[in-house]
Amino acid sequence: MKIFVVLILSYTIIGTALSAEPSCDFQIAVGDNLKFSQDKVVASKACGTVTIKLKHEGKLPKNMMGHNWVLTHAKDVSAVATDGMSAGLNNQYVKAGDSRVIAFSEMIGGGEETSVSFSIGALSTSEDYIFFCSFPGHFYAMRGILEVT
Repeated sequence: MKIFVVLILSYTIIGTALSAEPSCDFQIAVGDNLKFSQDKVVASKACGTVTIKLKHEGKLPKNMMGHNWVLTHAKDVSAVATDGMSAGLNNQYVKAGDSRVIAFSEMIGGGEETSVSFSIGALSTSEDYIFFCSFPGHFYAMRGILEVT
């Protein structure tokens, strides 16, 4: 009887895993600290479009502890963040027209939410992508990996 139950559970788990749809929408929380609630997002090219929903669960306003979500190739993070500092809060700390930026959200403060959607079709499964917050000084600690499958 035990073997029969184990087999049924195994088939159920395997069947569920095989039929699972790829996740195309991701919820990420931030707060009055320098941390995303997720440090890795795995998105499938089958999605076509990926949406990141960012929620600031802290209390501080965006001019003091603002956060956004910026996606670049791994090699471009430092340069994009540095260039973004001079762009200012009104430009989300992202240099206007920066071709190195794949996607970015607006800057939000405590209690606010935003989202950004982008096409994943042009992204490669063999390249390294990093998401980070471009508020001055945050990109050192607030970063994660976007893995494309």
